[in-house]
Amino acid sequence: MEKQTVSFRLASDKVSALDALAGSLDRDRTYLLAEAVQAYLDTQEWQLAQIRAGMAEADAGKVIDHRKIKAMAARWRRRK
Repeated sequence: MEKQTVSFRLASDKVSALDALAGSLDRDRTYLLAEAVQAYLDTQEWQLAQIRAGMAEADAGKVIDHRKIKAMAARWRRRK
């Protein structure tokens, strides 16, 4: 996989925290940043897939009536 250099600004306290964490994990800053970016991308991809799946279900008519949802919420509130 081809790698490319990317730069961005980060608050100095976050850089210090990142460096401290990297040192305690015996890793370098680049490794931690790459891991963080991958975790962010994975989360966003999962969320978009869930949104698309929900939209497909709604388009197919697989929805719950609003009155039913309100009744369920009312029961949850009474349990407290």
